[in-house]
Amino acid sequence: MERRIPKLAFVLLAVISAIGCRHNIAGNSLNNSSGNRRCTIQENSFNRVIDGKQVKLYTLRSHGIIARVTNYGGRLVSLCIPDRNHHIVDVVAGYPDLAGYEKSIGRYFGATIGRYANRIANGKFLLDGKKYSLFINNKPNTLHGGKKGFQDVVWDAKQLNEQTLELTYFSKDTEEGFPGNLKVRVTYELSDYGALKISYEANTDKKTVINLTNHTFFNLNGEASGTILNHLVKINAQRYTPVNSTLIPTGEIANVRGTPFDFTKGATIGSRINTADKQLQLGKGYDINFVLDRHDLEQPVATVIGDKSNIQIDIYTDQPGLQFYSGNFMRSRNLMKGGHRDEFRTAFVMEPQHFPDSPNNPNFPSTVLNPSMKYRSISVYKFSVINNN
Repeated sequence: MERRIPKLAFVLLAVISAIGCRHNIAGNSLNNSSGNRRCTIQENSFNRVIDGKQVKLYTLRSHGIIARVTNYGGRLVSLCIPDRNHHIVDVVAGYPDLAGYEKSIGRYFGATIGRYANRIANGKFLLDGKKYSLFINNKPNTLHGGKKGFQDVVWDAKQLNEQTLELTYFSKDTEEGFPGNLKVRVTYELSDYGALKISYEANTDKKTVINLTNHTFFNLNGEASGTILNHLVKINAQRYTPVNSTLIPTGEIANVRGTPFDFTKGATIGSRINTADKQLQLGKGYDINFVLDRHDLEQPVATVIGDKSNIQIDIYTDQPGLQFYSGNFMRSRNLMKGGHRDEFRTAFVMEPQHFPDSPNNPNFPSTVLNPSMKYRSISVYKFSVINNN
């Protein structure tokens, strides 16, 4: 049975306890004029028919948060919340219109990722003795579902109420090489207590593999506010999965102690990112799967705090892993909201998911979905603000 995250404030990280107390976003209004201009997106810039389906931009509102989601790729386009000074900031990096998402070099901003998030080695896996071959889009591997993953399809959308959007997609048997007709439902919901909940469900008519997540790029100081290297990060993970030169897990599960991947007590993103560590060099920074400590949906698996805004995000999930990516391949090639470029390391990603290449690693948690099963997953992003008192 799903358990709801308590409304009570959680204990702050010891490392930032001196900053001051924290309060929920809920209850704050979004009436700041400059902030509203910063968070305005023209809905008609997303209205177009693609592959015979209507694309739209949907707005969710609840107690001081406004989220905008498009059914093109099931994407979170913006998330507007008040900072410590009650100024409204958009903490999501993305594009101002549909054309930006269609034509961008960075294809995954804000997207729902599937059928299989992260990498599958050499685009191949065995299932019941049968070899399946996928499209190679990240040589020599398959990344985030292949050539046309879930980020490039138009989802059927139904806005259930002001706070909830339901997206569904039917992925046909052999789509991108994956077996089984897969029916997928993703629900975005803004809670009454300052959180964005993303729920995933899927069922198949043939044995398959599945790994769904969301690929939102965050900057908790607000989009176009510069580097994320001074953001404070805590990840409740004693272990991680080292990778080879193509960013495929070696199969080893290593301890973070004594490495730049030890965020168990909290550290800024930039404090060790330039360390002469082989794993950091392979990823060009942080781009690694953390093996989460034992947890449930009442315990945050990670916490990030914006150094300028004092906005804090606590991440909850029922998934065993968390991919942390520090924006290493952002190269000012894409024009983003507000007219700025996606400059190097100006956003980070935290993807709750199963481990990369699990279909080829029997010692990893299984990602196999049988016809008799239903895939379910929940991730929650809870926002609060630390007061400077």
